[in-house]
Amino acid sequence: MRLIPAIDIIEGKCVRLSKGDYDTKKIYNENPLEVAKEFEAHGIRYLHLVDLDGAKSKHIVNHKVLETIASKTNLQIDFGGGLKTDKDLRIAFESGAHQITGGSIAVRDQETFLSWLKNFGPDKIILGADANNEKIAVSGWQEESEQELLPFIQFYQKAGIVYVICTDISKDGMLQGPAFELYKKILDNTSDIKLIASGGISSFDELPKLAEIGCDGTIIGKAIYENRISLKQLEHYILENG
Repeated sequence: MRLIPAIDIIEGKCVRLSKGDYDTKKIYNENPLEVAKEFEAHGIRYLHLVDLDGAKSKHIVNHKVLETIASKTNLQIDFGGGLKTDKDLRIAFESGAHQITGGSIAVRDQETFLSWLKNFGPDKIILGADANNEKIAVSGWQEESEQELLPFIQFYQKAGIVYVICTDISKDGMLQGPAFELYKKILDNTSDIKLIASGGISSFDELPKLAEIGCDGTIIGKAIYENRISLKQLEHYILENG
């Protein structure tokens, strides 16, 4: 299972929110590159970079942060937040994104999202399936849609999606453990999906459990920043599991 630390960006700074609420913003570092380099120094190869300004303003904003991290580390970056147009996507890939995550766009503009999947291929496009009460949330989680989580994933799976990031919003940033049951349910009802668990990770012991369920990766955010999980522990896990 791939370990994927998260860096969320507001005004160029590394922050974390709770349940996607911008009013709960906590700044952890003024310099995201510093954070990314520290991850890399501990053997981490992947990074989940979220443009929270972009998610709010509905177009890419913090692409310079992406460009800096991509050019000064060897991390494989998946980038999301505010990607709404072909131009946003072009900027993200030109700035060094290895993959992009589309969430709201996949709900609101299926045609565009499916065209990205067709043009860039399933290795480059991740479906962001973020849910509250198993209903898909959009606009940086500010709104809940009528889309049911499982049918939403299954629809895009039939269209060729392979990578899915699923966040249970009620768990996000709360350090109360991930949504094991939800991930198991998704994996039991889909085939050949590379599911990336996100939200709620609170201790190192939860990681092997997610691997056991069959998750392809897990995104770890606040647990690292609040020292619930050390980078040394993640380094050992990577060394032991390859």
